[in-house]
Amino acid sequence: MRDDRAMTFDSYVAEQLFARRVVLARGFLDEERATRTAAQLLTLEALAPDPIQLHLSCPDGTPGAALSLADTVRVLRAELTAVAVGEVGGPAVAAYAAAPVRVAYPHARFRLAEPKAPERTGTATEVDTYAQEYLRQRDDLVDLLSEATGRQAESVAADLRTGRFLTAEEAVGYGLAQRVAAGRSVG
Repeated sequence: MRDDRAMTFDSYVAEQLFARRVVLARGFLDEERATRTAAQLLTLEALAPDPIQLHLSCPDGTPGAALSLADTVRVLRAELTAVAVGEVGGPAVAAYAAAPVRVAYPHARFRLAEPKAPERTGTATEVDTYAQEYLRQRDDLVDLLSEATGRQAESVAADLRTGRFLTAEEAVGYGLAQRVAAGRSVG
């Protein structure tokens, strides 16, 4: 169990960042984290049209959650900058790639990897239905990354299959990040 002081400090930091229009998404990007992050982004947009920063450090996630957050990122009218902090990998890369402005901290890294298919049981028809949905979501991730990077879908799909890692500088060359943050400013 966490110390009450640590929880109070974490809440204080989150409030201070939110007041400065910074949203943090850290950890496995599941439905709960994607929903909470999307709600924070939408709330900030409703409060004022000022720029928002989304700091991502999500080494993996579920394709449904990543695509859901990517959809929210794409429909925001407020200027949004996604900042890669630490590792952004698997389906979570899609949420980063959906942002109109993409910055990476110097030691950020990206793991291009196909999403893991969940274990399913049931009738053959049910398992087949889940498999088809998994393939559709994987293709949606490939299309989103292809559009963001300007690379051919086949090339992106091959990189996802092999689990390619990119440094921040390599991500710029790949077209995933637009620049590496320097000095004290990321905006």
